[in-house]
Amino acid sequence: MNKGILYLIPVPLGQSPLDTVLPLAVRERARQLRFFVAENAKSARAFLKSLPSTTPLQQIGIQELSEHTPASALPALLAPLLAGADVGLISEAGCPAVADPGANLVALAQREGIRVVPMIGPSSILLALMGSGLSGQNFAFHGYLPIKDEERQKRLRELEKDSRQEKRTQIFIETPYRNRQMLETLLKTCADSTRICVATDLSLNDESIMTRTPAEWRRQGLPEIDRRPTVFLLQA
Repeated sequence: MNKGILYLIPVPLGQSPLDTVLPLAVRERARQLRFFVAENAKSARAFLKSLPSTTPLQQIGIQELSEHTPASALPALLAPLLAGADVGLISEAGCPAVADPGANLVALAQREGIRVVPMIGPSSILLALMGSGLSGQNFAFHGYLPIKDEERQKRLRELEKDSRQEKRTQIFIETPYRNRQMLETLLKTCADSTRICVATDLSLNDESIMTRTPAEWRRQGLPEIDRRPTVFLLQA
C-alpha cells in the first residue's frame, strides 16, 4: 500500500483574510484533507471552518500534537499516513514545524519514508527579518531566552558578541505579556551601536516593524507591544 503525504499547512498569524496570506493552492489542499495533526484542535477547527472544508467538520479527524506530547505518542499520529491517507500538519499560528512541536512529527515521517510537502505561508520569523534591515545573509533563531533578568542579560551579551564577531542577526521571541520587559532589558544591556528591531503583529492591520539603536528607542519612547505577538532581532 502506498503511503500518504504529510502536508505542512501554514495558517494566518492572526485575524487576517485568508486570501491575503495563503495562496489558493494551499487553501484548496487544506479544504480537501480529512485528517489533521494540530497544535490545538479548537484553533484547527476554526481555520477549517474559515476555508471552508469540503468535508463536514464532525467528519474530519484532528489529533493534537503539542509541546507536552510524549515521543511515545508520535507513531500513532502517523497511522492515517501509513494507511495511505494524506494528512495536514497545522501549527497554532504561521508555518508548522518552525519553532513548533510539529517538527518532531516531520522527523518521524522522514524516518518512515513518508513524503513531506511544505506549503507556502506566513512565517513571523522570516517576515521580521525581511522588514528589519538587518543581515539576511547570516542569522540565527534562538526561540525563548531565559526569564530571570540576570540570566537574560548574560544571554543577550553572548548573542551580541556573537553577532559582532560573525556579522550575524540574532532573532528571538518572548511570551507576549513579557514583551515590555524584554525590550527594556535589551536597551539596558546592548551597546549603543547595536541595532534592535521590534516586529509586532506581523501580517495584521496593526503591523509594526521598527529598527533603532538603544538611544533612538529611548528618545522616541517604547512602542505599545504588551500582549501583542512580537519578534525581536538584534545586530551588533
